[in-house]
Amino acid sequence: MGTRPRNIFIIGAQCTGKTTLVYALKEHFERQLVDDIPQPVFISELARNVMKQLKIDRHEIATLPERSFTLQKAILHAQDKAEIMVTNEAGGWYISDRSGIDPIVYTRLLVGEDAATELLDSEVWSRLQRNMKDGLVFLCEDGCTWLVDDGTRLMPKDLEDWSKSDHAFRKLLEEKEIGYTLISKDVADIADRLCRATHVHGSISSTVDTSGMRLFTSGSPRTSMPANPELGGEEEVEEEDDDL
Repeated sequence: MGTRPRNIFIIGAQCTGKTTLVYALKEHFERQLVDDIPQPVFISELARNVMKQLKIDRHEIATLPERSFTLQKAILHAQDKAEIMVTNEAGGWYISDRSGIDPIVYTRLLVGEDAATELLDSEVWSRLQRNMKDGLVFLCEDGCTWLVDDGTRLMPKDLEDWSKSDHAFRKLLEEKEIGYTLISKDVADIADRLCRATHVHGSISSTVDTSGMRLFTSGSPRTSMPANPELGGEEEVEEEDDDL
C-alpha cells in the first residue's frame, strides 16, 4: 500500500463553487486509478442531512439562535464522526466539501462569540483542527458568478453579507494558524480550478499555471500568487453547496 494522500477540504462562503469543485475532483480521481493508492472517500451533503434529521429549516437558522446553535453543534460532531470513520479504514483518505471550521464560522455569525468559543474549546474541534492542519485546505473566494438560491441553504442578504462570510472564514483560519490556498473568484472555469487544486495536492506532475491562487501558510509570513482575471471565463455553473 502506498503512502496515504493528504485529505482535502473545500471550504468558503455560500455559492462560491465548492460543490462543483468537489464533483470535478471526484471525476478526476476516478480516472486516476493507481494500484497502490486508494480512491478517496467523499464527505458531502453532511449539513443537509443533519438539517433533515433535526427538522431545522433555513428560516430558523437565521432567526432563532438556539436552534441555529443546536444545528451547528450537531454538524461539528457529524463532521468529526465522518472523518474518524474514513481515517480508521485501512489507507482511507477523504475529500470534504466542508470542514470543522464551517459550523464555528456560522455560529460566530448567527449565534455569537460565546457559543463559538464553546465549540472551539471542545475536544471535537481539537481533532478536526489537527486534521485540517495535516491536510490541504482550499478556500473558494466570494464574488464569483454562482450565487444561486436552491431553496434550502441560508443565502446572504446581499453582496456585503456574502463578503462578511468570506472574511469570517479567513479570520478563523488565520487565528488558528491553518494554512490554506485561496482560489480566486476570477478563476471561473472549473477545469482551471481543478487543475490548480490537483497541482497543489500533487496528484498531477505537469507544470501548472498557478495564477489565480494565493497560498497562505501557517506559522510563517504569508506568500501570495496574484490572481489573474483573464483566466477562466464567464461560464456559470449551477451551484448546490452544502451551506448554512
